[in-house]
Amino acid sequence: MLALLADLRLAVRALARNRGLTAVIVLSLALGIGANTALFSVADALFLKPLPYPEADRLAVLWLRAPGIGIPQDWPSPGEYIDIVTQNHSFSEVAISQGRNLTIAGLDEPERVDGLATSSNLFTMLGAKPLYGRVLLPQDDAPGQPAVAVLSYGIWRRLFHADPNIVGRGVTLNNTAYTVAGVLRPEFRLNHEAMQTVNNIDRCDIYLPLPLAADAVNRRGDENYNLTARLKPGVSLAQAQADIAVIAGRIREKDKRDRSFTIGVVSLVDQVVGNLRRIVLVLFAAVGLVLLIACANVANLLLSRATGREKEIAVRTALGAGRWALVRQLLAESVVLGLAGGTGGVAIALAALQAVRTINPGNIPRLEDIRIDGGVLGFTFAVSVITGILFGLAPALRAAHVDLNSSLKSGGRGSQGAGGFRFAHHRLRSLLVVSEVAVSLMLLTGAGLLVRSFIQLSAVPPGFQPGHVLSLRVAAIGTRYHEAAGVREFYRQVTDRIAHLPGAQSSGLVSALPLTPTVGWGGISVEGFTPAPGQEFQSDMRTASPDYFRTMEIPLMAGRFFGDHDTPDSRPVAIVDQTFARRFWPHGDAVGKHIWFDPKDPYTIVGVVGTVKEYGLDTEGKAVTYFSSTRNSSSVAYLVVRTTADPAALTASVVREIHAIDPTVAVYDVQTMDGRVYESLARPRFATAMLSVFALFALALAAVGVYGVMSFQVTQSAHDIGVRLALGAGRGDIVGMVVRQGMLLVGAGAVVGLACAALLTSAMATLLFGVSAHDLTTFGAVTAFLLLTALVASYIPALRATRLDPLAVLRDE
Repeated sequence: MLALLADLRLAVRALARNRGLTAVIVLSLALGIGANTALFSVADALFLKPLPYPEADRLAVLWLRAPGIGIPQDWPSPGEYIDIVTQNHSFSEVAISQGRNLTIAGLDEPERVDGLATSSNLFTMLGAKPLYGRVLLPQDDAPGQPAVAVLSYGIWRRLFHADPNIVGRGVTLNNTAYTVAGVLRPEFRLNHEAMQTVNNIDRCDIYLPLPLAADAVNRRGDENYNLTARLKPGVSLAQAQADIAVIAGRIREKDKRDRSFTIGVVSLVDQVVGNLRRIVLVLFAAVGLVLLIACANVANLLLSRATGREKEIAVRTALGAGRWALVRQLLAESVVLGLAGGTGGVAIALAALQAVRTINPGNIPRLEDIRIDGGVLGFTFAVSVITGILFGLAPALRAAHVDLNSSLKSGGRGSQGAGGFRFAHHRLRSLLVVSEVAVSLMLLTGAGLLVRSFIQLSAVPPGFQPGHVLSLRVAAIGTRYHEAAGVREFYRQVTDRIAHLPGAQSSGLVSALPLTPTVGWGGISVEGFTPAPGQEFQSDMRTASPDYFRTMEIPLMAGRFFGDHDTPDSRPVAIVDQTFARRFWPHGDAVGKHIWFDPKDPYTIVGVVGTVKEYGLDTEGKAVTYFSSTRNSSSVAYLVVRTTADPAALTASVVREIHAIDPTVAVYDVQTMDGRVYESLARPRFATAMLSVFALFALALAAVGVYGVMSFQVTQSAHDIGVRLALGAGRGDIVGMVVRQGMLLVGAGAVVGLACAALLTSAMATLLFGVSAHDLTTFGAVTAFLLLTALVASYIPALRATRLDPLAVLRDE
């Protein structure tokens, strides 16, 4: 131990004598280790740490699936919940819940919050404990019980000012009186990733009972509930899936479902993480490769430094220092550099995570759980030590095998330069450069594909014109809106008043706005088409006002838009999109055809509009059917306003006009449509930006590596170059010789890199849009960019070689 401490003290002194080189090495390592630390903290929170619930590895979520009719994932119904509870052999308990959009009355302004109506066993399943009062109890599950509510800690502090006497107080939610039964502890969180409800709740603010009547087993079409289950001890997810598949088969036969109908069992952690796992793994691989490049660069620098220290090492050897003692001393210097880089890396990782939290790209679940804790620090320490040994081992072994006689005779010049300007004498440095180039090309190719993919995705037309459009959601909840006529009158007044606002061109209403998580679909029968048994055609359904299409500038392809004459007393009409029309009437004769839910009440198609990207620019949604809001009213709707100037500047005026009609109406989810389009690209934008940064950093390191090796070669081969110049070689000959040798290394690295890149990009295929994983244009462009960068890195030392004075060089020799 004393010898180790002595080695470390000597290492610190040796590194302090060469502060410039030490700073460059520490900075390179800090960037590489910092990126790895930041990504490991993300992976640790997402994949390694359990969710904050008891025995979270045994929790699962159940989804309906019918891919044969275009339903990859759907919410179950109460009837299916009861079938699963009574027939399964895999779950110790199953909870049913449903997201609710709630308006709280009695405050200074009506507040829209996210609620969850749930069976009481969800609280025991997730380990929720009350701070005040109680959670929901089994007696709350029975119909006819008093209406109670449990508040989250956050909503209790924000809206009820952390009142410790809140239990027993009344609160009005959606015009219904509830009594506060309790407040949950602050550590309990339930967000949208864990409970992807049909009503698009971002977090659970208020919990309500969900009593089911005795006839709930017959409620089969009401498919908008969440099912959360706990596996019995010893039961695997695969066993539970097989068990549930049997129950799904019974449901399929009894309810005449599509042949592809099944029920999927998804672990809760996979539900939370979603498809982020592949993105994080790709980025983790990228930063690991960047760290390898940094190690290669540092190893090259240390090899060059070791060459300059040959006389020092030779003298120490001559004075009796053993080979192992020399190796140990040089490795100690490397480990000190690694630990210094790790310390800087932690600071960089902290800054990076803070930047991610500030940007909040919207694609990282459990963002609040991502931190630099003891486990992450342990990872960083291990990486720092291993990195120090990795980049220091080769220089240490090389230095320990120094030729004592030639080093002492050379006066410190080093014997490596003998034999001319050839890389055969510096195979290790050359191999490191080839590796750096290969890895850089891999990362550049991956980043190039993501950039091209993002450009392709950004250019996808959304089906509407988002510029100068303000969107917001309005919830008309109250006694005056219990009847459809009251809802229609309220929204008629809203659109009339907004029409007179300065800067407002037009406004419209729709039940579900594009690029929001709001959903709504169902089965529709189509004139002239008889589906196979259990294969009912599924369509997205939207209720829209007459001016909605004009406001969003969704093009009319055939027929007409809705009009004020489409009243509750007129014949029911519908508009379909091009996807719908092309599927059933590819020759363009959809107008005049009929669709229906009930054979006695057909809807006539009066128009065909362009297809809109409802769920994302990279997602092909279902066919869409629009119904007129003048006939079918929804109390909760999105309002869109097209403006002549900045739409955000009109927000206050629009909200003021709505509250002038009814101050109890809640207005929320206010955003421009440009903003919604931008946010819909958050995940691919973030992944593209991160991989591009890592790739450019890798390119810079590779360029520095090429430059460093070529500079070292020029220095070591000064005698050979001087002789050539003395014998009449032109400056162009010298430049050509140096650049040619450098580009040979880069070319070898490019060949290896292209082969490895083909493997890397195959694993990225699911992250790409509109671009092949082996796109030749991208491969060619990034290769040319890398070669150009390497050419510059080789040319600068070559230019310096031409400035050597042959007489001075030969005199020194």
